[in-house]
Amino acid sequence: MRAVVRQAVRDVRAAPIPPPADLPSDPALAEVRRVVDDLATTTHQLGELMLEVAPAYLSDTAAADLLVSLCEQLGETLDNGLAARRYAMSGDRRALHGTIL
Repeated sequence: MRAVVRQAVRDVRAAPIPPPADLPSDPALAEVRRVVDDLATTTHQLGELMLEVAPAYLSDTAAADLLVSLCEQLGETLDNGLAARRYAMSGDRRALHGTIL
């Protein structure tokens, strides 16, 4: 039953916004965009892990109490873990501003 509920929540939750289809003509800029897109994808996956420990109905304050030990084990700051959690909920990269991206 738990797996069914988890899959249903995952299906409803917003997926990350796909990167723009048109890549810049400058190869260096295209590589930077690719790296940022990869980082955003990985961060979304981290956010989904954070949501398994601290579900979306919890406030950041309540989630922080649950996530502090997980973030320490992963070598991630609590601020970055909370930002990844917000990004997984919204799919909006602005949730990562000032932390991961």
